[in-house]
Parts: sequence; structure tokens; C-alpha cells
Amino acid sequence: MPRRAREKSKSGIYHIILRGANRREIFHDDEDYMRFLETLEKYKKKTEIKIYGWCLMGNHIHLLLEEGNEEISITMKRIGVSYVWFYNWKYNTVGHLFQDRFKSEKVEHDSYLITVIRYIHQNPVKAGLSKNPASWRWSSCMGYYEGELSPAGLLDSELILGMFSNGRASAIASFREFNEAENEEKCLDDDQITKRLTDNQARAEIQKLIPLAEMVQIKSLPKAQRDKIISKVKEIEGLTQRQAARILGISPNLIYKA
Repeated sequence: MPRRAREKSKSGIYHIILRGANRREIFHDDEDYMRFLETLEKYKKKTEIKIYGWCLMGNHIHLLLEEGNEEISITMKRIGVSYVWFYNWKYNTVGHLFQDRFKSEKVEHDSYLITVIRYIHQNPVKAGLSKNPASWRWSSCMGYYEGELSPAGLLDSELILGMFSNGRASAIASFREFNEAENEEKCLDDDQITKRLTDNQARAEIQKLIPLAEMVQIKSLPKAQRDKIISKVKEIEGLTQRQAARILGISPNLIYKA
């Protein structure tokens, strides 16, 4: 069945979600997060996109972009291919990292634009990863609050802040109040946000799948048997791959490659 063509946004602005294939993690350490932001910066310069917001989570990415000098699907392909090359080189893996096709929705009205940016910034809070939007390092939130961002110059904040006030200080204060207000908004992503498991919860979920004897001996099992067990573990929602490695007592690299 042929894919439906993406609907063009009259404003040129899109909310985009890029997910790891089979919900797998796409960021394992600070270097991975930074590399994706640097890739975003590189293609911002090349394609003249505007970047109104982002949030990088363990296994997915939210972006709020305005199309530049080429179609947004081409720009996203460039960004994805570049990051996947780095990931496969760093972790000595092959194959698909992202789901085949990113999800996107049109953002054509000011009211929805500010709804989407709040939804993006509150993702880590609703997932139980941070107490407030500003404490999640890998989002654009602190750029709106006049905090330092790296890479500098990645965020285009003027459009959204200008919707709150003409004066910059009052715009930031009003935006912050709006950005941190509790809400039940859902934008594009119709999947329930997965909360991260504690180590005790994760261990209990793993033990439902694997006999204790196999958990203890996993390092000494034949590769095919070990990879089969690890693949089951990686399907547990809310379990990070680093967490799985720690609980199973094996190298994170064995988890990534399985």
C-alpha cells in the first residue's frame, strides 16, 4: 500500500518526532546527545531551517522546525543519515537506528505553536525524568529562559517569545509561566509517554522474562543464546539499555549489538 504524502504546512512549520527502531535507545551518553545537536546545527546552516524547539529523549526526538531552502523530508533525511553514520561508527553496529519514517504534523496557528513548544519541553517531566522543564539538559527550554545553550545560536526563540510580550524580560517571564503550567495536552504523539523504571522495577521486569540462573550466567552463555535473551530484555518499556547492562552485569556494548 503506497504511503500517504506528507501534508504541506502553510506556515512551513512542523512538529517532528524521530524514534529509535523498535523503541531502541538512540542516545547513550552526553557525547551522543551533543553530536545530534551539532548535526542539527550543521544542517541549519546548510538548509536555512529555523529551529524553534527540541527535546532529545533516550529513544526519541522532538523537533519544532520551519522548512528552509528544501523540503523538510530531505532535510530530516540528511540529519538522520549523518547521525546514524556517527552512531554505527562509535558503537561498531550496522543497520537501521531510526524508524523508517519520521512522524510530523503541521503547525499553522500561533495558539498551536505555543502548545507544541510546551508539550515538547514538558516531555521529560511527564516521563518522570526531570522535576521541571528547565532541569532537562537536552531541550531548548533554557534557551527560552536566557540560559546557556550549546551549540550557541541553534535556537530561534524570537518568534515564540514575541507572542508573549514586546519587551524581552516580560516575554521570558510570561513564557516561563506558560511553559511550566500543568496541562494534559497531547501533540502528534498518540503513544502514552513511557515512564522510566527504577532499578528495582527493572530487575523485577527482567526476572519475569529470564530465570535467575540465566541472569547470573549470561556472560558465559553462547552468543546466540545471550543475544536472544538480551533482545527480550530490550523490549521492556521504560528500561534503558545502560540500566539493562548494569543489572545483567555485562558491557553496554553487548546490549547495543544484540
